Amino acid sequence: KRQGINAEYMGRQLTKDEAELVFGKLSKYIGSNTKYLVDRTDEEWVFMLHERRVWYMSRKLANFAEPVARDNLVGCGICFGKFTHHGKFVLTISCVDFLAQYAQFKVWVKPNQEQSFLYGNNVTRAGLGRITQGTPRYQGVVVYNMADIPLGFGVTAQSTEGCHKLDSAANVLFHEADIAEYLRNEDFVVA
Repeated sequence: KRQGINAEYMGRQLTKDEAELVFGKLSKYIGSNTKYLVDRTDEEWVFMLHERRVWYMSRKLANFAEPVARDNLVGCGICFGKFTHHGKFVLTISCVDFLAQYAQFKVWVKPNQEQSFLYGNNVTRAGLGRITQGTPRYQGVVVYNMADIPLGFGVTAQSTEGCHKLDSAANVLFHEADIAEYLRNEDFVVA
């Protein structure tokens, strides 16, 4: 048993190396705000590993899921991402609400670029509505529409200053994930 969780059933807590990969990836999007995911005031929350997927849940929920056999449990909590066969950690779209809540850098897309982004395409300069001032190049950002609804996340192709010098067809944001993945990649997101 590890801190009240039976590893034969629910899954297990992250090892030190796994936690470094997860928090390293999260820090690319929310920076030092990762501490707010662990140090919560309402109750204790934990990251658990179940079948290569990392789940974020309250300790109370983890204890409720403890008696369920691993084979009978599809998931528990919020899936933040998964480990690939090569050992890399990939964030999934189901964590976008937490990324949006704590994001340091944000990008807003114009209405004419929304659908293109939701189809999995990069954002061009012509579709850029706003960008957080001081955003560096290759920075993880949360993507919003102009009504401040989080659409997904990605990585900036240019810094804020560099975006102003580009022509309208140049990429300013590389697509990582979007909310339409629930429809396009249902097996990957859910299973």
